[in-house]
Amino acid sequence: MAKAYPSETSDVRANILAAGQRIMSGKGFSAVGLNEILAAASVPKGSFYHYFGSKDAFGVALLDSYFAAYLAEMDEVLGQSGVAVAQRLMQYFDSWQANQSFADCQGKCLAVKLAAEVADLSEAMRLAIDHGTAGIVTRLTAALEAGVRDGSLAIDGNAAQLAATLYQQWLGASVMVKIMRSTAPFDAALAVTRRLLHLQH
Repeated sequence: MAKAYPSETSDVRANILAAGQRIMSGKGFSAVGLNEILAAASVPKGSFYHYFGSKDAFGVALLDSYFAAYLAEMDEVLGQSGVAVAQRLMQYFDSWQANQSFADCQGKCLAVKLAAEVADLSEAMRLAIDHGTAGIVTRLTAALEAGVRDGSLAIDGNAAQLAATLYQQWLGASVMVKIMRSTAPFDAALAVTRRLLHLQH
């Protein structure tokens, strides 16, 4: 038997995670069986259990991978040099809208899709989502504080509380977009966000 090299091992694991993310972003966690994921990833069942001890463990790894990529993209948008912080935040919320399409999110709306479902199914998965969303709020808090310092936005009260409020608002808007099959909830969320940041244009 040929020896599996580290890069090969990483590729197989990443391939399984990518297949799972695409499918579960559309169908949810409970509705997707391992066979569907394995067929999409073109790997045998033994390979799955080599990398993940259970479907629950796979769910945790999937969420960890999703949030790692999400936070890296968020850091890139919010960390731009030569751009006012308020503009960076608006770009972030613009990308949120683009990635949370009710038609086809291409695996980018995993947290929105799974949050309510898995929070009641698995404590380990709930904690993975809690950790990931805390990272988002932490970054929003830092951006709000930086925006106040550079004068591109203004806030009333505590930056951390506002960051949590903004995240919860956009998360709720994402759910309503799926229910209504309309982007109107995003338009409302954007208008409220601009008011909360005292942005005039």
